[in-house]
Amino acid sequence: MPVPASDNMDVEYPSFVLDHTPPGSYVAFGEELNINSSPGGNARDQYTPDLPRITRAYHAKLNGQICNENGDDIPPDTLPPPRGSDQGPDDWTPYANRLEFEVADFLYRRNQMSAGDINFILSLWAASLAIHNDKPPFTKVTHMYDTIDSTPLGDISWESFSLQYNGEIPADNVPSWMEADYDVWFHDPRILVHNLVSNPDFKFNFDYTPFQERTTDNTHRFRDFMSGNWAWSQADIIADDPQTHGSVFCPIILGSDKTTVSVATGHNEYWPVYLSIGNIHNNIRRAHRNGVVLLAFLAIPKTTHEFRDDAAFRKFCRQLLHSSLAKILEPLKPGMTSPEVIRFPDDHFRKVIYGLGPYIADYPEQALLACIVCTAPAKDLDTGHHVRRSQAHTDLLVEEFELGMLWDEYGLVGDIVPFTNGFPRANINELLSSDILHQLIKGVFKDHLVTWVNDYIKVEHSASEAQKILDDIDRRIALAPSFAGLRRFPEGRNFKQWTGDDSKALMKVYLPAIEGHVPDEMVKAMHAFLDFCYIARRDTHDTHSLAALDNALQRFHRHREVFRTSGVRAEGFNLPRQHSLIHYVKMIQAYGAPNGLCSSITESKHIKAVKEPWRRSSRFEALSQMLLTNQRLDKLAAARVDFVNRGMLKGTCLSSVWEDILRMNQADPGSDPPDPLLDQDPQLADNGNDGDNSGSNNGNNMGNIDEDNDDEAEGDVAGPTVEAHVDLAKTALCRVYPDDIAAEIEQPDFSDLIQQFIHKQENAQDSKSNNSLVALPTFYGKITVYPSAVATFHAPSDISGIGGMRRERIRAVNSWRKGSGRYDTIFVNTDPFAEGMRGLDIARVRLFFSFSHDGVQYPCALVHWFSRLGDSPNDNTGLWIVEPDTSDDDGATLRVTSIVHLDTIVRAAHLLPVFGHEYVSRTLSFSDTLDEFTSFYVNKYADHHAFEIAF
Repeated sequence: MPVPASDNMDVEYPSFVLDHTPPGSYVAFGEELNINSSPGGNARDQYTPDLPRITRAYHAKLNGQICNENGDDIPPDTLPPPRGSDQGPDDWTPYANRLEFEVADFLYRRNQMSAGDINFILSLWAASLAIHNDKPPFTKVTHMYDTIDSTPLGDISWESFSLQYNGEIPADNVPSWMEADYDVWFHDPRILVHNLVSNPDFKFNFDYTPFQERTTDNTHRFRDFMSGNWAWSQADIIADDPQTHGSVFCPIILGSDKTTVSVATGHNEYWPVYLSIGNIHNNIRRAHRNGVVLLAFLAIPKTTHEFRDDAAFRKFCRQLLHSSLAKILEPLKPGMTSPEVIRFPDDHFRKVIYGLGPYIADYPEQALLACIVCTAPAKDLDTGHHVRRSQAHTDLLVEEFELGMLWDEYGLVGDIVPFTNGFPRANINELLSSDILHQLIKGVFKDHLVTWVNDYIKVEHSASEAQKILDDIDRRIALAPSFAGLRRFPEGRNFKQWTGDDSKALMKVYLPAIEGHVPDEMVKAMHAFLDFCYIARRDTHDTHSLAALDNALQRFHRHREVFRTSGVRAEGFNLPRQHSLIHYVKMIQAYGAPNGLCSSITESKHIKAVKEPWRRSSRFEALSQMLLTNQRLDKLAAARVDFVNRGMLKGTCLSSVWEDILRMNQADPGSDPPDPLLDQDPQLADNGNDGDNSGSNNGNNMGNIDEDNDDEAEGDVAGPTVEAHVDLAKTALCRVYPDDIAAEIEQPDFSDLIQQFIHKQENAQDSKSNNSLVALPTFYGKITVYPSAVATFHAPSDISGIGGMRRERIRAVNSWRKGSGRYDTIFVNTDPFAEGMRGLDIARVRLFFSFSHDGVQYPCALVHWFSRLGDSPNDNTGLWIVEPDTSDDDGATLRVTSIVHLDTIVRAAHLLPVFGHEYVSRTLSFSDTLDEFTSFYVNKYADHHAFEIAF
């Protein structure tokens, strides 16, 4: 998007060694190149003259030189030694074969089947095999559990310790919390880090040294953690010790978040701590590819209402957290000053030096860990420019001021010993990372702006009129058309309990819903904040995007004053979560893109590490059962990574069996070959259709298809980055002549449009060609009609696979989910040389189809066009406005229609009505929205990819 100029951006760069070219440095071109070569490997250059030149320089001294297992340097072209687990492609230890492993992995990890059900299905399996004098892979569930437990990989036992209150105890009425023991369960963090660092699954998504990345115009880029200034400056400090030279700096990333597993039973809170490392790329952490692991379960002190607000209890809770973390992390401390030798994802050994890195936490836990983390006065966060608090600054305040003043004026609890105090180069005040989920989405958007808008409406109007307006906002939100990945709100935003997903979904549709009911300045404030949030969420930042981020913040601060002047926030904006916005530029420069350090990562981890294991437990003393479940899941995950690395899990289990049979049949040429139709992965099978995928339906059946099962085609795409493309659905609806469906699709000139389309395709290079002056090609064949198309595109800022790819389905059916029709809108690339919406047009798909002409297959779409209103986005909302294109035919208003090739479709677009000041009808449904309104906003907030292209 266009970035406003900023003359006062303060961008600090650490020392940048332009003349240093360690192994693995490179010069490359373009945004999407795989530029993650490791030190010790070959530089990779690719010449693409139209793309920006990118130069990366690695740290000169902590540069990840390879060594042998004794720590002795070896030549960079030395082949890595084999892993201890690499016993060849046929060793499935402790499993007898692939079938045993796949069955255990499916029943325990994927299906999460109960012990009773596993025994039942194994007994049925045994019954089916008894007649053949054979038996299933496992005789009973304990046999399967014992096999999983004997897996040598991922075998990290759970350890525990207890802590007690050791302060002054009153003579009588002793609170129970003072006498309780607090048990903490944890894994050895050193072994966890070893497993992460050596995981071959991260081979192509791992940084071995801090680096600095710039383009030819000296634009500094920030993406993954090791591209940030903090890792570089830490490496400079570590390199003061010559014995660390050649090592790999491994930042330890921690995260914790209390979670509730049930609101109906007794002790329902757990406090897990997670661990990751800064060397693996952000996409690995976000894609849940075992890049974040469960480290510990902290104790949660409980007390009665009488003592809940007692200062001594609150202090004990804080110190218990810090003391627990300090004890858990002790095994890592020696490796923070003296390098260790461990194996890395590329199978080479290297020396490694650890360091405590960022801590991911929501606002309440950040307050527990460090209270206020910058130099702003606790009672005046709203004014001035302040920097992150340093350890020296904290120590000086504690030395100079009384405890009461420390808290009242500086937000410091002076008599708490932070867990970082016992570790080198660590300061908790500097290590708390930005948190998009709790600071921006749940904090500023949901808790502040949405609440303030509601408060304003209630202040400005009578109770009945205010409720009428709020109901209308809810109806507007409910009228948002369907869109891939967009959660709908049938009752508006009037729900009792907000989740993070609720807030994210509401952000996408809220802005047009309030326009007309609140002052323009409030709409502009919301627009500015949404811009800030979406820019911050970018996968890659540079000095331009940081300038845009700062510009959005300045606009937000300017426009939010309307809440003060209207009386909604007469007391001002002394709010920690809003204050945190001023630190985002510095935090991005320090730690890279913040989407790799967001608490949404740890909240997602709760599902597999806490909530699902709890549901599998008996609920009685559930923690011990949850620990065992996690241990088994870790073993299965480690075994799978090892088997994949050895090439033992290619294809399906069935295909591997057929390969064995074929090898055996080579000695017996007369035996029957296996049936290839059986060699299909049921998740990838295409319903048995081939050719044009039209099946046996050659009649005119244009709709009434239930596509719920096709939803699984949407979402993140596993695998590397590939070229964006749009493909027709695998299964067709029908195969018909164009004239046979022209009336049904209300397009009497459908055959003429096909002829015009063929002419344009055949004369694409002739800009002077005119349909009206030449004879159009004839077409008498059938077309194949499809219910949808699938767009695959690179969207690394959204939920995507490790290659940043995402997939969405675009629908055009007259009955969807047994209801009304759904005809989605799309972005069409009409001018590849123009930027943003100036090069894109909006259209609504009426029909997906394909046909063949003169031996050429044409996948295409019949579309109704929209036109942009004006030559820039709307001032208040920042969104482009479009309206349906129409033409007059003897007094009848017709939609402007044409046929486009699928290659011109970028992806789905989301439109929201321009509601204005009118109240919407109570009888309207979201399925009517695109037909009933006359102008629409192009919703760039539908997702982050839309934000990047619809500017």
